[in-house]
Amino acid sequence: MTKKIRTYSKEFKAEAVKKIADNNGNISATAKQLGIAMQTLSNWHNKANQGKLEGTEQYDPQLIAVIEENKRLKRQLKVAEEEREILKKATAYFAKHS
Repeated sequence: MTKKIRTYSKEFKAEAVKKIADNNGNISATAKQLGIAMQTLSNWHNKANQGKLEGTEQYDPQLIAVIEENKRLKRQLKVAEEEREILKKATAYFAKHS
């Protein structure tokens, strides 16, 4: 049996996060009122607090750009480190067999 994946608009997510404050910070009660999973709402709330949830006051597109660049640079660093290790091994191999 397949589960239907529900998608929510950024406006709905932002409003849901705002409703948490109306319920004195009670995520569980807010999730029940909205008919969504508590974990889903909690994830949105955490993202909003980190400035990553579009449509909220805390949303910072520059922060998102920096995070994406950081991810890209980490991937590049990993590749460069792997290439360096390969070259070290190749250098050691050819030094022995010269």
